[in-house]
Amino acid sequence: MDLQAIYTHTKDTMEKSIESMKKEFGTLRSGKVSIAILDHIRVDYYDTPTPLNQIGSVIAQDANTIVITPWEKNLLKDIERAIQEANIGVNPNNDGDTIKLFFPPMTSEQRKEIAKEAKNIGERAKVAVRNIRKDANDKIKKLEKDKTISEDESKKGHDEIQKFTDNAVKKIDELVKHKEEDLLKI
Repeated sequence: MDLQAIYTHTKDTMEKSIESMKKEFGTLRSGKVSIAILDHIRVDYYDTPTPLNQIGSVIAQDANTIVITPWEKNLLKDIERAIQEANIGVNPNNDGDTIKLFFPPMTSEQRKEIAKEAKNIGERAKVAVRNIRKDANDKIKKLEKDKTISEDESKKGHDEIQKFTDNAVKKIDELVKHKEEDLLKI
């Protein structure tokens, strides 16, 4: 592995950490409900745990309501049970055709708690980025030790990896700040 390959791998892996953080942000409840809150819920569909959006239509009807319309009516009870077991803070309302989830408006306490959770998600992403940096730096040290690159190239490599790290951390901080503002505005 040469320096360029290390750079490419490091950049890609850091970008994946940021994408993972964004995805995790999607599961946090904000002022407006998001269907992403249901992403981790699986329904037993012909003995296969299946995501809700693959067995019916899932839409956010308004800021506080999600409507799930299964393609097969016999799945209503299974969907209802899966949502109750997922414990997402609301009870499903089954009207015989659809399941509606009514999310009450969030209190300022809930908003603060979720903002704190967003910050924690950001911290975990930063830890992941730092671990990626350490891994890349170790690879560069090994190249230098094996006399594949010079001491100057090694130093340049470490500096480059640090730039990637600084950029990734800056991006994470901006995304966390934006998410917190989004959560705390009413």
